[in-house]
Amino acid sequence: MNREERVRAVVDGKVADRVPVSVWYHFSKYDQDPVSLADAEAEFVDHYDFDFIKMMPFGNYGIQDFGAKLNIYCQTGKPVTLAEPGIHTIEDYKNLPVISGLQGTYGKQVEFARLLKQKVSPHTPIIQTIFSPLTTLHKLTGGKVLTDLKEHPEEVHHALSVITEVTNDFIRYNIEAGVDGFFFATQDAKKELLDLETFRKFGEKYDLQVMNSYVEKTWFNVVHIHGLDVYYKEIFFNYPAAVLNWHDRNTEPSLKKARRMTDTPFLAGIRAATKLVDGKEVRDDIVKDGTPDEIIAHIHEAIDEVDGKGLMIGPGCVVAQDCSEENLKAVRKAVEY
Repeated sequence: MNREERVRAVVDGKVADRVPVSVWYHFSKYDQDPVSLADAEAEFVDHYDFDFIKMMPFGNYGIQDFGAKLNIYCQTGKPVTLAEPGIHTIEDYKNLPVISGLQGTYGKQVEFARLLKQKVSPHTPIIQTIFSPLTTLHKLTGGKVLTDLKEHPEEVHHALSVITEVTNDFIRYNIEAGVDGFFFATQDAKKELLDLETFRKFGEKYDLQVMNSYVEKTWFNVVHIHGLDVYYKEIFFNYPAAVLNWHDRNTEPSLKKARRMTDTPFLAGIRAATKLVDGKEVRDDIVKDGTPDEIIAHIHEAIDEVDGKGLMIGPGCVVAQDCSEENLKAVRKAVEY
């Protein structure tokens, strides 16, 4: 099987010649330029012989055109960070403009998709990363939306509607550019941030509007629910996803438990997350910190949990940018099982 045939087999519930695999990290040295980023990602997937590309535009690409100010470093290991939110007052929610998904920073990511499709080896699926409207608004406000939605729900709903419209416009241009699907990430579907009823009103409602704009038009669509203690039974497993991705090695449910709950294929199996230790965020990343033998054993555990069925191997979140070549090759070697 070639890469696309292998991935399609899993998506379609069929048996592949082996478990597909890929990993991804931030290409922060290159991600401000679509040409350099496309070159870097095309080279990466071929160098390690992974099966698909989860595209890696920088994580704040969706807020810059709305007025957020960013710290941009263009250095390996230093991803873009928020310098100043784009929304400061309640009036700013009401005045958030509908912008084009083909211009500015959004447009650069469309160009990235177009170039990557040209540069990548034949039969290599590519999926564009998009964020849920609430995740985008969370970033745009520096987190303030989580309190504003309680006191000013009408204004927050207006901003979410605008972001949804812009996201769907961006999606349309990515489909025209040739992506095979989307990696839809929500970072707010967790109990520590919002109760379930509130998430349904401000998260799920808009998530479904975005997903329904592409699920019938593309074939390789992943939903990623970010974080620990997430609404997997209530929300995650009910989304219209071809493939599900979460921090399966760090939080519930395990692969075995999840398989009892849904037949949807999984993209999972590699421990990669951030956890709190003594109040500080610490990376928990086996591809960065493990040995090749530990990585191979770790991946074999995941494959065995579901008997290798309905599974693609991938991380629960980005892996570190400074993972060794030896360890990345071990990830690929592990699926020859």
